[in-house]
Amino acid sequence: MILESLLLAAASLQVADDGAITIGQARQLFVDRHLIESTEGCELRLAAPRDEGPVFEFDAPWEGRFSAYSTVIAHEGSFLLYYRGLATAGADGSDLERTCVAMSDDGLKWRRPSVGLFEVGGSRDNNVVLAEEPPFSHNFSPFLDTRPGVPAGERFKALSGIEASGLVGWRSADGLRWERVREAPLMTDGMFDSQNVAFWSEAEGCYVCYMRTWTGENYTGFRSVSRATSTDFLTWTESRPMTFTGEGLEHIYTNQTHPYFRAPQIYVAVAARFMPGRAVLDAESAARLGVDPAYFRDCSDAVLLTSRGGSTYDRTFREAFLRPGVGLENWVSRSNYPALNVVQTGPAEMSLYVNQNYAQPTAALHRYSLRLDGFASLHAGFAGGALTTRPLRFEGDALEVNYATSAAGGLRVEVLGKDGEAIPGFGLEEAAELIGNEVDGAVQWTGGADLGALAGQPVRLRFHLSDGDLYSWRFHQAPVRVELDESRGG
Repeated sequence: MILESLLLAAASLQVADDGAITIGQARQLFVDRHLIESTEGCELRLAAPRDEGPVFEFDAPWEGRFSAYSTVIAHEGSFLLYYRGLATAGADGSDLERTCVAMSDDGLKWRRPSVGLFEVGGSRDNNVVLAEEPPFSHNFSPFLDTRPGVPAGERFKALSGIEASGLVGWRSADGLRWERVREAPLMTDGMFDSQNVAFWSEAEGCYVCYMRTWTGENYTGFRSVSRATSTDFLTWTESRPMTFTGEGLEHIYTNQTHPYFRAPQIYVAVAARFMPGRAVLDAESAARLGVDPAYFRDCSDAVLLTSRGGSTYDRTFREAFLRPGVGLENWVSRSNYPALNVVQTGPAEMSLYVNQNYAQPTAALHRYSLRLDGFASLHAGFAGGALTTRPLRFEGDALEVNYATSAAGGLRVEVLGKDGEAIPGFGLEEAAELIGNEVDGAVQWTGGADLGALAGQPVRLRFHLSDGDLYSWRFHQAPVRVELDESRGG
C-alpha cells in the first residue's frame, strides 16, 4: 500500500499549481475525458471493431472446445499466441490443461510450431510449452518484460494459478521454455479464477498486476478486478480493489489490461463483460450447435475500460465495444472473450483477437481490426463542433494528428493562452485546414509562427472539426531538415 500511495502522489505532480497538466510528447487518445475541458457540437464516439473472421482454430487433439485465456505478444517483428488447450471441461486446474503457443509473421496467418518439449498422445510433435504441472496451465498469462536492464533469461514473464495455489511467477528467455521464479507463490490475496495479467509500467516505474477478485466473500457478488504493484516482480503490495467511474457494477470476467503500445501512459482494458443467467439459446438450439449442455445459459460481450494508473477504471463508454456476432453460436456462455493485448498489424491498422464459439466443436480465435489509435474518436457531423482541452504543458515544436474527414469536412487547430484567447499566429484564421485521412497529419499555421516557442508554457488546444473524426494527437520534435547546396555538388 505504501508503494501504491507513492506512485499516486508522483502522478499528481504532473498537475502544476496553475492547473496545467504536463504531457510532454505523449500521444493522447479520446478514450476518456482526462484532458477535455469542454465540447460543443461534437462527441466522443466508441469505435466498432471489424470482425475479420477466424484466424486460428483450436482443433488439435490437445486443444478443443474449452481452449481459452489467450494472449498475443508482438516480439521482434513477429507475433506469439499463448492459450489454454482443453478438450473436456472440468474443475479449474486439472491435469488435462496445457499451455500452447502459436506463431505468426503478420498477425493474420498463424501456425503451430513443433517445440518438442512435452509428450502428448505419445509424441513430442506439438506446440505445448507447459504441461504436467496442474493447476498452472489453467490460466497461464505471459508478458514481454520491457523493464530497462531486465536480464536476457527473464525477457518473458508470466503469472498463473488458482486460489488454492496462489499466483506463481514464471520466467523464460525465449517464451517457450519456462521455469518458476521461485517455488512459493508471489501473491495469495485473490481468487485468481480467471486470467490474471501483469506488465512493466513505463509510466509508473513498476510492475502492475490486475487480478480476478470478487466483490463478496466466497465467490459472491460480482466478478471484479484488484490491483497490486511490485518493483522487482517478487515482492508485491497487498491487492487493492479497482473502482469504476459511473454507477453500477458489472461482472468483469477477464480484464485484459495492458499499456497501449503507442501511448503507454494509457492502460487499455478490452474486458469480457459476463451476463450470468441471461440466456439466448434454448436447450434444443444448443444441442443442434453442439454446445456443451453446461455452457449455453449465459452470454458475454466486451467493454472498453481505461486507466492512467492507480485503482480506478474509467468507463467513459458504457455500451459494448464488441457485440456478439450474427448467429446463435456467438451467444453462448464464455464466448467473445478478448485476448490480452492489442497489436499493430499494418501501417494504419491494429488488431485484437477474440475467443469465440466456446464450448463448441468450432471453437476458434477471431481477429478484429481497428484503425491505429482508433478505440474511440472525437466525432463531429456536417454542422461541425469544437473541443477545448484543459491547460497543458508540452515539449517539442510540432503537432501531429490522426484524423479522417469527408471531402466536405475539415479540421483546424487553435492554440489558446491562459486567458482562453487565441495566441497571435495560432488562431482559427491562421490555422491551415486539414482535409483527408492521415495517421500522422501535420498541423500548420499559415503565418509560420514558431510552435516550439510555446513549449513549457500553459496552453490549451481547441480542435474545430466538421464531418470527420480525430483519433489521436501528440506534440513532438520535428526532424531537422538539411538543405543541400546544389552549387557545391557531391
